[in-house]
Amino acid sequence: MRSLLRSLQKLGVLLVVVLLCVACSKVPSISENPWQILAIPTDSNLSDVAFTEDKNHGWIVGSNTTLLETTDGGETWQPKILDLGEQKYRFSAISFSGKEGWIAGQPALLLHTTDEGQTWSQITLSEKLPGNPNTVVALGPDSAEMTTDVGAIYRTADGGKTWKAMVEEAVGVVRNISRSADGKYVAVSSRGNFYSTWEPGQSAWVQHNRNSSRRVQNMGFTKDGRLWMLARGGQLQFSEAENPEAWLDADYPEFSTSWGLLDLAYRTPEEIWVAGGSGNLLRSLDDGKTWEKDRQVENVPSNLYRIVFLSPEQGFIIGQKGTVLKYNPNIVGAA
Repeated sequence: MRSLLRSLQKLGVLLVVVLLCVACSKVPSISENPWQILAIPTDSNLSDVAFTEDKNHGWIVGSNTTLLETTDGGETWQPKILDLGEQKYRFSAISFSGKEGWIAGQPALLLHTTDEGQTWSQITLSEKLPGNPNTVVALGPDSAEMTTDVGAIYRTADGGKTWKAMVEEAVGVVRNISRSADGKYVAVSSRGNFYSTWEPGQSAWVQHNRNSSRRVQNMGFTKDGRLWMLARGGQLQFSEAENPEAWLDADYPEFSTSWGLLDLAYRTPEEIWVAGGSGNLLRSLDDGKTWEKDRQVENVPSNLYRIVFLSPEQGFIIGQKGTVLKYNPNIVGAA
């Protein structure tokens, strides 16, 4: 009998500890969910979204040569079929400047349009190109900057006829690569064990070791030019304003979580959204000091790969199996 009582007491203590841990892992809930789930005619994994000078006219790209078009600001999307032969491509990036746009894809594909996507032409790429096109940024008339999946950086000023190498050597296979508004880059290695930075005027990438035992998942730039870093185990860090080599203390938007953080984006200089696996989405209204969770989006059965805010009023989250969420602060409980 005493043995049974001792066992029950131990079980009771264990349950209390578990309940306390669960309580510690919870963050406040967002009172009103501003994200609307869209019905998209594809089950492909989606990778990027961009709009033309007409803010109602946009495009989404993804795997299996997926190209989707909207003409109503992103409320509805329709597939666009391109004649690229039997080869299936993974479109990884799309960018527009005015009516001129670019799509980067693998294997070795770069597309260009000058009429908002009514027609697309395939840019001939050198067989000596290190790696496959990975990201592309439209910079203006006939101008764009392209990176490859091994960290080569090229720029064109004649519509893709010729390209100038911006770095002497590639950095190696990258997990992801991000560009700041003023042309700086940060790239995470394929295994997440180091990252590299480059800025205009440098001839080569500068390599940096990660600052913890956790592998780096993704990196990018804050509104004021600092770096942010997402690492395994739900960890988030920001670099110091005065010293980009130094990092502030690690933060965990949702403590003791088992899902990973995949992307971060600013809606305003103070409002940050972080997305991750299994439909997890969190928001900070004070530049990352405190967090709240959008629990209605947890019902979305998808990993959320990318957050894009085209303006404070226009934003999208795209992810696995054709998942698209549209930012719409005028609705309540959209998910």
